[in-house]
Amino acid sequence: MLLADVARTSLEITATSSRTDKTTLLAELFRKTEADEAPIVVTYLAGRLPQRRIGVGWATLKEPQPPASEPRLTVREVHEAFDAIAAVAGKGATAERKRLVHGLMRAATAEEQEFLLRLLGGELRQGALDAFAVEGLAAAVGADPAEVRRAVMLSGNLGTVARTLLAEGPKALAEFRLTVGHPVQPMLAQTAKDVDEALDRLGPCAVEQKLDGIRVQVHKDGPAVRIYTRTLDEITDRLPEVVQAAGALTAGQAVLDGEVIAFRGDGAPRPFQETASRVGSRVDVAAARAELPVSPVFFDLLAVDGRDLLDLPVTERHAELARVVPEPLRVRRLVVADPAAEDERAAARAFLADTLDAGHEGVVAKALDSAYSAGRRGASWLKVKPVHTLDLVVLGAEWGHGRRTGKLSNLHLGARRADGSYAMLGKTFKGLTDALLAWQTERLRELAVSDDGWLVRVRPELVVEIAFDGVQRSSRYPEGVTLRFARVLRYREDKPATEADTVETVLGLLR
Repeated sequence: MLLADVARTSLEITATSSRTDKTTLLAELFRKTEADEAPIVVTYLAGRLPQRRIGVGWATLKEPQPPASEPRLTVREVHEAFDAIAAVAGKGATAERKRLVHGLMRAATAEEQEFLLRLLGGELRQGALDAFAVEGLAAAVGADPAEVRRAVMLSGNLGTVARTLLAEGPKALAEFRLTVGHPVQPMLAQTAKDVDEALDRLGPCAVEQKLDGIRVQVHKDGPAVRIYTRTLDEITDRLPEVVQAAGALTAGQAVLDGEVIAFRGDGAPRPFQETASRVGSRVDVAAARAELPVSPVFFDLLAVDGRDLLDLPVTERHAELARVVPEPLRVRRLVVADPAAEDERAAARAFLADTLDAGHEGVVAKALDSAYSAGRRGASWLKVKPVHTLDLVVLGAEWGHGRRTGKLSNLHLGARRADGSYAMLGKTFKGLTDALLAWQTERLRELAVSDDGWLVRVRPELVVEIAFDGVQRSSRYPEGVTLRFARVLRYREDKPATEADTVETVLGLLR
């Protein structure tokens, strides 16, 4: 397939707001796509690179190259070129990457150059496109969209499903099932302003402590244990104590969802940054474990001893969890069987208060009859935190002055739109320590796509958790709202930008 076909489809998808038209355009493109090219095409359309990072910044991209007169570049050739660029290392790497990028650009037409620049600069990122791609794939091969969606959830990779579907047709969807050792996308929670709202929206539910740790998915297959993050990266070697705890469980096979967290001697949780640092440590794991051990706390069981539990209700999944996981390794919870009863509502409020007093960040309420919707931010799970916080994407940062001269300081914050783009909500430099200023300056320069001497625009990849006092109307920003007294709490490198909070969520807080 020519890159020109992908570039043209991307432009046409961006130009239309119709879901039906987007699906039709994608279906037409997928019908022309070779099966082994499908993972690349899907990834490019969503504005991502299969290589993730290839070390190319704005300094390399800003020099224009003469375009080719006719489209000749294939998707496979572009993918191989990116592989070669990503492999460059050592002395002279910057110059060699620039040479390869410029060579690629000279082989591209003007339309293809524009697509590549936006792809490399992070301006094509469309988290919502994956949903349209599912519909387009289903239409291209005559499959049930719901079955395609489930296959993507279970495989954890849209490209893998696309390649299989285009090669084998709808019958191949039966191959995608929950398998021990193969991570699935985690179920996510929406937000409720308080416990009472959560009870009103869910009905009978379980209210569980929301721990301020790192989300993990643990797969046990006999003596073998593997651990994955919420982004499905394997981190088994970094957490030997979690491997040991999972290996001691009575189940022969299990897939568990939970958190890892570091506790103080008195049982209070340590700050998130300490847990994150420990989980992220790859060097001298034994010493890191001795200095800061972490503990797994499980709250869901997705499979056990050959049985897939995804479609079972919360009540049955928890019963199985309690059977195979000892109480110290299970999250604390309270069942609210009758949310209309004031004594049960009062108990739920007290449970939240006790959770906060214990140092945790809030609760998650889960409808008792809900299945595990892997990969979705389902309405049957609602998180309640006492402080207004949002996970936003950094769109840019301004160079500081005075004490902050030479540091990227004032952050431009964006929320995710339904189409996968980002709407700026405001700026903040509050809450930034000297150490955090130094870190974000280095990190944002790696993500930079332009620098006019005042503002550095960056690829929308870095998620930051922002605390604020409320949402107010403002004509200065595109969605007509901004945050009151926004301040930085922490960076969330464990979260991809596609899981940042949405404009809809922000507008809901205004209402």
